[in-house]
Amino acid sequence: MATAKKRRRRSKKSSHALSSFLHRLYWILAIVSVLAAAGVIGYFSGYNNGLDENVYALQLERKRVSELHEQLKHKTVKTAKHEYDDQPAAIKEPPKGPKRAVIQTVKKPKLAIIIDDVSFKHDVRNIKALGLDLTMSFLPPSELHPNSAKLAAKELFYMVHIPMEAQNFKGEEPLTLYVTDSQEKITQRVEQIKELFPKVQYVNNHTGSKYTSDKAAMHRLMYALNGESIYFIDSRTTAKTVVPDVMKDYGMPYIARDVFLDHDPDVAAVKKQIKRAIAIAKKHGSAIVIGHPHKKTLQALRESKALFDDVELVQINHY
Repeated sequence: MATAKKRRRRSKKSSHALSSFLHRLYWILAIVSVLAAAGVIGYFSGYNNGLDENVYALQLERKRVSELHEQLKHKTVKTAKHEYDDQPAAIKEPPKGPKRAVIQTVKKPKLAIIIDDVSFKHDVRNIKALGLDLTMSFLPPSELHPNSAKLAAKELFYMVHIPMEAQNFKGEEPLTLYVTDSQEKITQRVEQIKELFPKVQYVNNHTGSKYTSDKAAMHRLMYALNGESIYFIDSRTTAKTVVPDVMKDYGMPYIARDVFLDHDPDVAAVKKQIKRAIAIAKKHGSAIVIGHPHKKTLQALRESKALFDDVELVQINHY
């Protein structure tokens, strides 16, 4: 009798223990199931979020490529006309060079030829292949031409072609200077240019018909350039330039372009401009010419080498 009772108690304890174990196992499995479900939901949620992020990044990249393509369309023809082509359609000729005194005592006049918009390795290679003493003016780096400063660093002497606000120009460079820019912003930009191009001594304006006709803006720029001992050469992209007055205010000589070589990108037309530049140099003792690394411009220079015997071809720092 006592033995039977003991057996029943042991059976009840075993049954209770099993029930307790199964109960705990049930809750463990339930918790694991919930966690697993949450993980699956989280995975697919993260996957979908990742997809959304990738789609958004792809859309941004397509937009950036489209913008670069649009910019590139405005940069395929590197001639002088894009520098000043924001004036009335009736004006086909570039603005005239500055008035200068006639000098008749110079035996061999000086001619400085600046090639603007230098941006790529092939520009440098093609210009140097001419074997002429030309001055390369590099555009600051941008997405379209990220290596311009690195290319300039390999040269003993160069200029920087600073993008400046035009009256109306679609192919505007990044970080263009505007007439509304503060002194602080202009100073920071000039300091950045000096950091990118540590050997720079001279700069000239890329486009800039609006900027160079605004006296307050030019005063701010000259203040910043003076702080870095950099000289400004006026490309004269507008007849309304105030740079001569600003230079006078600073007690500095006014240096400006006399002739654009390639507003008409035809070999014969460029050769005509070369002859005109040499005639000006002979009359005034010197002349400054601006061209661009266009195939026909470089061809005209190569085929005009004999004409340069009448002048001393110099870089702008020896002008």
